[in-house]
Amino acid sequence: MDDSIKSILAREAAGGSVVIRGWLRTVRHSKNVSFLEVTDGSCFSGLQAVAAPELPEYESCVLELGTGCSVEIEGELVESRGKGQRYEIHASRVVLVGAAADDYPLQKKRHSLEFLRTLGHLRTRTNTLGAVLRVRNAATVAIHNFFQEHGFINLHSPIITLSDAEGAGEMFRVSTLNAEAPPRGDDGKVDFSQDFFGSEAHLTVSGQLEAEIAALSHSKVYTFGPTFRSENSNTTRHLAEFWMVEPEVAFCDLNALAELAESFLKSVFRDVMAACPDDFEFFDQRIQPGIIESLEAIASSSFERIPYTEAISILEGCGKKFEFPVQWGIDLQSEHERYLAEEHVKRPVIVTDYPADIKAFYMYQNDDGKTVGAMDVLVPGVGEIIGGSQREHRHDRLLQCIRDMGLPEEEYWWYLDLRRFGTVPHAGFGLGFERVIQFMSGMANIRDVSPFPRVPGNASF
Repeated sequence: MDDSIKSILAREAAGGSVVIRGWLRTVRHSKNVSFLEVTDGSCFSGLQAVAAPELPEYESCVLELGTGCSVEIEGELVESRGKGQRYEIHASRVVLVGAAADDYPLQKKRHSLEFLRTLGHLRTRTNTLGAVLRVRNAATVAIHNFFQEHGFINLHSPIITLSDAEGAGEMFRVSTLNAEAPPRGDDGKVDFSQDFFGSEAHLTVSGQLEAEIAALSHSKVYTFGPTFRSENSNTTRHLAEFWMVEPEVAFCDLNALAELAESFLKSVFRDVMAACPDDFEFFDQRIQPGIIESLEAIASSSFERIPYTEAISILEGCGKKFEFPVQWGIDLQSEHERYLAEEHVKRPVIVTDYPADIKAFYMYQNDDGKTVGAMDVLVPGVGEIIGGSQREHRHDRLLQCIRDMGLPEEEYWWYLDLRRFGTVPHAGFGLGFERVIQFMSGMANIRDVSPFPRVPGNASF
């Protein structure tokens, strides 16, 4: 394999022949020389190649090059005389691999992110989306490294499921039945027993329930995969397809889970910033000024912990007028979460012990009979970034919750069995991967941190 531009730029000294392959970001022809800036996506910076008229292919190839062309360039790596770049290549051979038509849409000018969403096949070539992809990659590596270093086992949970982990019903159906004339039973309803899986199946909204299975045999597991919600929401924070990180830990209570979440976030932020310094400089200069300082503050701060009831009292007494009124029993909105993190605590805060009525059926019932062992990690600028809970491990309590919420008891027989055969206290949390990338990059719209966003009315590319 030839050297990447990233590895070439990291060399301690110039010298020697190198070969680079990539795409032309800019092309500038002067009277006596041509300057070709090449990028291969390995890092934020490109590498400039200087092509002189003495090259045999200068007139037939070099002078015909334009932005977007793919090229292979060989030459001597030398110290650069230009500002803002350490090395450049004095080309000895330039090969056009693939020409770019005259209507190539990504010319050297600023394009709006809305426009770039219409070019899902090309937008990863831009500085912004290129930086996003590298940060996504670095975050993926950092997440796996954290859990592997802490003794977790990676579980590949299923994408097709019969269970609604959240109980909200916002699921995409998976079916091979004839949509125009499905088989029906005597009651007139669709007979899903004739479907591929013999039952009504859906795309998963969470890998949590399967992670609980594995945690109750392997103690510490995590899933990291795609999840789906059919929520018809056109906001800057929602996708129909997104990735979730979901650790599950046996012999774990809510306090230990909060400690895990805090150390996890700090570790990931530190590792990703160390891996992508140039990309974060770009985000800080062009996307959200101050984002580096914000991330460094989170990585070095101690997270505050506040029970939900205390959080409500703080919000009620703060004197601030919120769009959504505050009272005990509400689900905290983003404006409430951001006030707690940004103005009251001025650093990340973990809110615990939410009202049972606004949380999922599987959460641990506290002794007060009103709250459950749930937690949300709130960070300045966004609000909730992690949600988790201690799970209800007592069979009788879990069964009653399933019945109280009107869920189909027969579909959770195996989940209840886990409480009959060697149950233990256990807990876990979920992190929306795109939301954390959105926060780390400062991007305003979550559709711009997913390479191929799936949203209502659009599944292009």
